[in-house]
Amino acid sequence: MIYLGHILTLAVTFLLSLIYPVSSGGLVVEDGTQIDVYFCPDDLCGRRMSELIESSNESVDCALYDLELENMMSALDGKNYRLVVDKKNTGDIDGLSYVKNDNTWQLMHNKFCVIDGKITITGSLNPTVRGDTKNNNNIVIIRSRYISENYLDEFEELYGGVFGSGDNARYPAVSLDGIVVENYFCPEDSCGDHVIDVIMQANRSVDFMTFSFTHDGIGEALIDRHNDGIMIRGVFEKSQNNEWCEYDKLKDEGVDITWDGSKYNMHNKVFIIDDSIVVTGSFNPSKSGDEKNDENILIIHDAQIAGEYKSEFEMIWMSAIGVV
Repeated sequence: MIYLGHILTLAVTFLLSLIYPVSSGGLVVEDGTQIDVYFCPDDLCGRRMSELIESSNESVDCALYDLELENMMSALDGKNYRLVVDKKNTGDIDGLSYVKNDNTWQLMHNKFCVIDGKITITGSLNPTVRGDTKNNNNIVIIRSRYISENYLDEFEELYGGVFGSGDNARYPAVSLDGIVVENYFCPEDSCGDHVIDVIMQANRSVDFMTFSFTHDGIGEALIDRHNDGIMIRGVFEKSQNNEWCEYDKLKDEGVDITWDGSKYNMHNKVFIIDDSIVVTGSFNPSKSGDEKNDENILIIHDAQIAGEYKSEFEMIWMSAIGVV
């Protein structure tokens, strides 16, 4: 029996193969892969990262905005590792060797590790005590050599001191056992444009939960979709209420949005489109995130994974509007 979800996946794969032909280093197919998604603090994200580092046999390469979890630092200390940490947070990694971001006008804001060149961990989690045990975050663990090669390329640039620029992603679209995953790095891959593109593809709904949202173009795309009759809902992190935030602009246009209700931070950077596509990673939809900082995003075309994110969104949404 052929299911509708399988047909949609095949259709997406075909369309992306036209956009990213294999001959140009674009869409490639990889079997025997696995994608796992976890949500912090309930899913013990930091422990999962530490256990994967402990299981490494060859190498661990991490680019992390911040790092202070003791179990993760202990796991790194016993392995063949390389580490890049943003200049603001080097004081938290006493005893570990690292390369820091020497620029003064942008952030090395990635949160990823590559294990043995074949397992990539990324998402919104800064492996700190607050990030792991208090804030709402997500991590994605992908067992794929192609995705890992993308992240290793980015790591080599950062480790070599190249910040705020670099080459485009080698494999911008990969089919992993039939699940199409797009992968981009900011600023070189224009992450904001890819988020806008996927929002404009929405036929039914867009749900989002964002820590810092100041990107005018993404805000305008959501308003356009709202005016076209697409159901838009969004949760904003309340600590990021400032003059640049897109909240008031969207609210004035009648978009259904709210401030987060947790006493801690809602630190996700997630868009869910038509309950079948998820955008996640380190990228806050902001001008700095798009044009200055070192960031990464994944666009995952899969209804089951989107459903996991939708469940997390609903929990955060219901808490924010005071239902639970």
